[in-house]
Amino acid sequence: MRFITATALAALIAAPALAQGWKDDYQVVKFGILSSENEKDRLMRNEPLRAYLEETLGVSVEIFTAGNYDGVIQAMAANQIEVARLGSSAYAAAYTATDGNIIPTLTSVAKDGSTGYYSVVLTRCDSGIKNLEDAKGKIHAFADPDSTSGYAVPYFNMVEREGFKPEEHFKSVVFSGSHEAGVTGVVNGTFDTAATYQDNDVSGIYQRMEDKGMIEPGLICKIWESPEITSGPWTFNGNLPADMIEEVTAAIESFPKNDPEGYKLYSSFNPEDANPENGFVRVDHDRYQWIVDMRDWIKDHRRSGS
Repeated sequence: MRFITATALAALIAAPALAQGWKDDYQVVKFGILSSENEKDRLMRNEPLRAYLEETLGVSVEIFTAGNYDGVIQAMAANQIEVARLGSSAYAAAYTATDGNIIPTLTSVAKDGSTGYYSVVLTRCDSGIKNLEDAKGKIHAFADPDSTSGYAVPYFNMVEREGFKPEEHFKSVVFSGSHEAGVTGVVNGTFDTAATYQDNDVSGIYQRMEDKGMIEPGLICKIWESPEITSGPWTFNGNLPADMIEEVTAAIESFPKNDPEGYKLYSSFNPEDANPENGFVRVDHDRYQWIVDMRDWIKDHRRSGS
């Protein structure tokens, strides 16, 4: 009887530790965010989510940032971070870098149920440039080689739909390093045009910069817009336990409902936007295979010089 009692007591003592599951091995969870805006603002926007995840999951949660998109992608490939919010093209790059060993689970959804956004090319309203043809012989800035809206989609569409190769059409083609840097370069006259993104005509990178007082309203005009792009996913390292992936995914999914004010900051809510982001929906890799294929096309196209 004494033996049974001791065994039962040992089981009771061990039970709390066993109940922790994946948290025993992952007492700190790091999530990466891309460099579409300056570091201060992206940390500020993601802080409510970080704090919510920390409270909900019961583990420490840290934000990982890098100076460019590739820094986050390589951190994922090197198992330095557990999860990242990636753009579609950055997801495709990470998929290639990890030989497919990543798992997308969520993307953003707007009020009307749409899950997409658009690549746009911008110029100064007083530049005299009204379309891509007018921009011939000018200086054009893409955002980052791993940006969907800032590089992959506009480059692909310029060649396949607009009928010109950017390196030949423009006087010079550069990478600004981030979406905000591209817009700032256009405002300052460093670039004549720049590729970036927007959700609609009242919500996007340059509209956000206007709201933050970074640029004056009315200086920037859109001259080109892409077909709709699928929003990028929350992506997990494929080496993680399945129950961890599901629990963290569910926590992120619950964030908009359980902390609406924090979600407004995270999603850059604009009261003038009739179709704002209002949460997340589940996705899988099939949603992004076309982006992987498009990146392969770009690599082959640039390699061949055709």
